[in-house]
Amino acid sequence: MKKRTEMIIGIALMVVLMPTMASAMHIMEGFLPPVWCISWGVLCIPFVVLGLVSINRTARQNPRVKILLAMAGAFAFVLSALKIPSITGSCSHPTGVGLGAILFGPAAMTVLGLIVLLFQALLLAHGGLTTLGANAFSMAVAGPLVSYAVFVMVKKAKGPRWLAVFLAASLGNLMTYVITSFQLALAFPAEVGGFTVSLEKFMGIFAVTQIPLAISEGILTVLIFNAIVSYAKEELTHLSFFTKGGLNNAQ
Repeated sequence: MKKRTEMIIGIALMVVLMPTMASAMHIMEGFLPPVWCISWGVLCIPFVVLGLVSINRTARQNPRVKILLAMAGAFAFVLSALKIPSITGSCSHPTGVGLGAILFGPAAMTVLGLIVLLFQALLLAHGGLTTLGANAFSMAVAGPLVSYAVFVMVKKAKGPRWLAVFLAASLGNLMTYVITSFQLALAFPAEVGGFTVSLEKFMGIFAVTQIPLAISEGILTVLIFNAIVSYAKEELTHLSFFTKGGLNNAQ
């Protein structure tokens, strides 16, 4: 049993740490024109500031949740490092942002997502420093916002917990690639048809790989979330976003 566990861990590390070509990434280094790199970076700043304030407040209220916070970041790092080449200059992959958005709120997940993207750009050649703002806005800002909004809406509609978590993770994943398609279409409008035609093309290509990935991520997030609820219920009662969602009484 021990050898089997070590083998599984070894395979997982090989997948995550395996060297990759620089073309397989969120939006690759140097792919966007400078004006868009700067613009998306500036748009991320207020969300990062709010996230730092949120994390500081949460950690001060209950230091024990720092472990969960780190776990949410690690979950996003591992999932988003599993890449499937898609279109030139980008790729498809899970994002893992739904879990952290549900537990800690979308603002906190913005900071975690930014750290994940920075580590991937520096350590795995996945993404880039010039495109960090654009990648952060799609995966660390838009994705968590949609995940948390969907989660709250399903809970207010008295939907089951598993459905709320599944839809939050899946739709947060899909929104990341809707925004990525939007970013690419703005930067590279089609010669005929302009932005609209380009957006349709990018979204159509991404949909082939991203929809199955979003469904898979939703299922995995439900399993992980249920495990967290079972083993860390005391810590979760101190999380304002968790209790606001009404999960303590939901099944």
